[in-house]
Parts: sequence; C-alpha cells; structure tokens
Amino acid sequence: MPTLTIEGEGSFEVEKGTRLVNAIREAGVDIGHRCGGHAQCTTCRVTFSAGEPDTMTPAEHEKLHQIKQFGEMRLSCQIRVDGPMHVTPLMRLEDQSWDDTGPEPADAIEPEDNPVSIDSLESDA
Repeated sequence: MPTLTIEGEGSFEVEKGTRLVNAIREAGVDIGHRCGGHAQCTTCRVTFSAGEPDTMTPAEHEKLHQIKQFGEMRLSCQIRVDGPMHVTPLMRLEDQSWDDTGPEPADAIEPEDNPVSIDSLESDA
C-alpha cells in the first residue's frame, strides 16, 4: 500500500487506486469538495512536494487552464493514489466559511476516469 504524507498531518497507508480526495478525507483532513468530486469547483486543490502523477484527466486539464492555475496546483478529485505522495491540501473546512466540505465524492473519478499524459494534453491544447 502506498504512503500518503499530508503536510502538517502525518503519513498514512492508502489502498492503491484510492481517489486522492477520499484518501485525504479518510486521514481526517476536512478538504473541500464542494462539487462532489466532478472537477468543477476546484476546492479539492492540492500541491505536491513529491509523487505528483505525470498524468491528468482531460477534465482537470481543462479546469486548471480555465482558472489559470495549470502548473500551480492539482485537483485531488481527479487523481488516484498509485504510489507514495506528499501533498498539501489548500482549501480546508476550518479555513473557509462553509458549513461542510461538500457532497461525498464517489469512489470512481468523475466525470471520466481517463487520465492521460500531461504532455499529450498540452500538445493537443
């Protein structure tokens, strides 16, 4: 099982293939996911210190370009834990004026679980 290190929280063993947003939640961190994990709200944003995947879903790629944050952060709802990762969640419940973090994300990546190489997404853009 891969190790997920969450800045300021510690390290946790995670079942390989777990959606990153859900792994962070299961570790007890109240990360945002206001759209329920559909790559729309960007409240599940994280930065990587290590282990950032070199793949991305087209939905994440499109959204990050739309908000002009491509290369600055990633959307944890669009990533599966497939190896050791060290992340910093950027939007937590305690730092926002939300009543809750949002609807529970499904186990499957939505809208489509189809990550491809970032290089190929950039060359198509």
